Amino acid sequence: MSAGNHKLDKIDLNILQILQDSSKITNLDLSKKIGLSPAPTLERVKKLEGSGIIKSYHAQVDPQVIGLSVRTFLLVSLAWNKDNALDNFIAKVNAIDEIIQCYIITGEADFLLHLVCKDIPSYERLLLKTLSKIGEIEHMKTLMTLSSVKDSKVLPFDYENEDIL
Repeated sequence: MSAGNHKLDKIDLNILQILQDSSKITNLDLSKKIGLSPAPTLERVKKLEGSGIIKSYHAQVDPQVIGLSVRTFLLVSLAWNKDNALDNFIAKVNAIDEIIQCYIITGEADFLLHLVCKDIPSYERLLLKTLSKIGEIEHMKTLMTLSSVKDSKVLPFDYENEDIL
């Protein structure tokens, strides 16, 4: 659980837990929560960033509020008999903005894609005019979401137990 030469201690784990929950917290407020002064707190955060443990900070935007009301998951099976099927498929997926996540999976399909679109007609256009034209796709199955009951950004980790590192 350490990246590079950075061994995580209880304070580092506390920082990680707090920043996952609220990355906009000020260094002063963070330092108060973890019980250190601001300078060593900032130094610890910089080390966590520099070691690659903290990859980035993002604003979580509510897609509904900005007019992106359709969220789907797409199971994709590749046509493995095509030349460079995997590389070509990945390149095409990376060029489609509506695909916000793509995972290689096991089981019923080869990939799980997470898509966000404005509305059903937009999703239909994406499906019929873009995704169905990707020759490396052998089969697709859409899973339409109705609502979200949980969307946690905090990783399930025992932040209280530094001995597991």
